[in-house]
Amino acid sequence: MIELDFYGTLVAASLVLLLGRGLVTRVGFLRSYNIPEPVAGGLVVALLLLILRTFDIEVRFDTSLQTPLMLAFFATIGLSADLASLKKGGRIVGIFLLAVIGLLVVQNAMGIGLATLLGLDPLMGLLTGSITLAGGHGTGAAWGAVFSEKYGLASASELALASATFGLVLGGLIGGPVARLLIKRVQVPGCSPQQAPRLPRGFEQPNKERSITPFSFVETLALIAVSLLVGNLLNGLLHGTAFELPTFVCVLFVGVVLRNSLSALGLYQVFEREVSVLGNVSLSLFLAIALMSLKLWDLAALALPIFIILAVQALVMALFAIFVTFRVMGSNYDAAVLAAGHCGFGLGATPTAIANMQAVTQRYGPSQIAFLVVPMVGAFFIDIVNVIVIKLYLALPFFAAV
Repeated sequence: MIELDFYGTLVAASLVLLLGRGLVTRVGFLRSYNIPEPVAGGLVVALLLLILRTFDIEVRFDTSLQTPLMLAFFATIGLSADLASLKKGGRIVGIFLLAVIGLLVVQNAMGIGLATLLGLDPLMGLLTGSITLAGGHGTGAAWGAVFSEKYGLASASELALASATFGLVLGGLIGGPVARLLIKRVQVPGCSPQQAPRLPRGFEQPNKERSITPFSFVETLALIAVSLLVGNLLNGLLHGTAFELPTFVCVLFVGVVLRNSLSALGLYQVFEREVSVLGNVSLSLFLAIALMSLKLWDLAALALPIFIILAVQALVMALFAIFVTFRVMGSNYDAAVLAAGHCGFGLGATPTAIANMQAVTQRYGPSQIAFLVVPMVGAFFIDIVNVIVIKLYLALPFFAAV
């Protein structure tokens, strides 16, 4: 038995990120499907630890840093949510959000149904539904911890991370083919420089960049710390009530209120790029620790049924994008690009959605609407509505006996 303390675990997590970066840089498959660096490095280490276990060598990590890092990430999600920007999207954001909510309901119903048919705990159906597919690694790990502690579901975190990783790959894999199928049905707009609308500048070339300084770093760190403090206090107040929510949701909510209150009062403008940097660092380290701590041997018995559920979920996502998302969004070129983006964060994450849409627009021409709507819904609203849908499912009498 090899046990690493807090500092040893932090060093190992940092090395996992460096390993992941090297793998993604050098392996075309990982780069093509936008596999995150901590996922690539973490899974390699988890596989190595699985091999070591066959020689009766086991490595244990100090995971005490995991929860603070996860909560810090969700705090930055909240601090990045500018409610005033909703006015730019208008009606189309609302329509797309309804389509997203529809998929969340379908994913959970499908996951629970398939898990029941395969003789698995229905909670596993939720974990292989919107929690990990639409929610991604961060949300999956957070709910996995809740399912382990509150419902006693064994290996919930490992199952959640494995499902999220599978979804991430499939989300990048099916988006392009779905878009190509749909584009055959529509008239592609001319894409000459005179006709092509400009994409939002914030994604590629912001008009001006604010420098990150030690003082601005402390300001942003203070906002995250306040979100963590008040979020934990709010979670304590709601504990045991009908409104009880996971801690990460309370932290995210406080971040939203804090950012928009300060902006509305004219007291402070959140430095979005710095918030993004701190959020990415928190998420990367959290995922590195979570993935390198994966006990893959605990998932061996579940491998085939879980693969079946996730494969069906990928098929459902493709069909939903073709027959629902594309149609409700107008059955035009923008709708086809939006469908590709929906495949990205419906199974994986917002970065996968952006990559899907960029692959389509680079070939067929730009879509200003898609690049405005998908990041707005995928980066923030998906987390809020996903929590609501999950809580509603858990409130069903079906889960009362679990």
